[in-house]
Amino acid sequence: MLFAGIDIGSLTAEAVVVEDGKVVASESMSVLPNPVDSAKEVMGRLLEKSGLKREDLKYIISTGYGREKIQSERLAQENISEISCHGFGAYTLAPKVRTVIDIGGQDAKVIKLSGSGELANFVMNDKCAAGTGHFLEVMSRTLGVRLEELGPMSRGSRKPVEMSNRCTIYMETEVIHFLQRGVAKVDVAAGINRAMAERVVALVRRVKPEKEVMITGGVAKNVAVKGELEKILKVRILNPRIDPQIIGAYGAALFAQREGSRK
Repeated sequence: MLFAGIDIGSLTAEAVVVEDGKVVASESMSVLPNPVDSAKEVMGRLLEKSGLKREDLKYIISTGYGREKIQSERLAQENISEISCHGFGAYTLAPKVRTVIDIGGQDAKVIKLSGSGELANFVMNDKCAAGTGHFLEVMSRTLGVRLEELGPMSRGSRKPVEMSNRCTIYMETEVIHFLQRGVAKVDVAAGINRAMAERVVALVRRVKPEKEVMITGGVAKNVAVKGELEKILKVRILNPRIDPQIIGAYGAALFAQREGSRK
């Protein structure tokens, strides 16, 4: 029996199909202006790529932005918050995980789990772009590099710059000033990634984090941000065995499996 989860974020949309808790198909794409259109498109791409049909899916749960609308349009039978989905997805992948750091395009969340995987506490930052995927997109564009280059290029830095600002707009200006002064891009990139990690750490400490820790969302792929978080928090961050960007949709699919099997 196949079950699916659809996660519509602010920048990307993901869909995952599971069977017996294992991912059998997944798809990611940039979002469209309307979350319902994003849900239709990402699921359509997944079905086409995997050779599945909509009727093969016994139960679907939506999460992320516009999840209620997706359900009301009958693209999913239920909707569940992205906090629960990321927590459940991470716990299923690594039952020892107690702290989940979900860094999305427009917000960041820190989720604390109990020993049984239940939600114990969470905090989120949704009022400032700093500490989110959007922040890194702006900074990489200002540096003139691709987003996926921002993390690896930091490894070549010997003298990371210190960012004095914490606002995305002011930091963009600061980055321009560094470049005008002839500071190496690798050192500016390293400073950007460190500043990003420091913003996330401030959020993490509000929930009194416990080991083990996992990062979900697209920013988990930035090796420099991950490395800085490990150094500051003095932990080893777990590597999920699936793409960290699809963990929210994976968690939704797991909930679909649980609820669909019951019903």
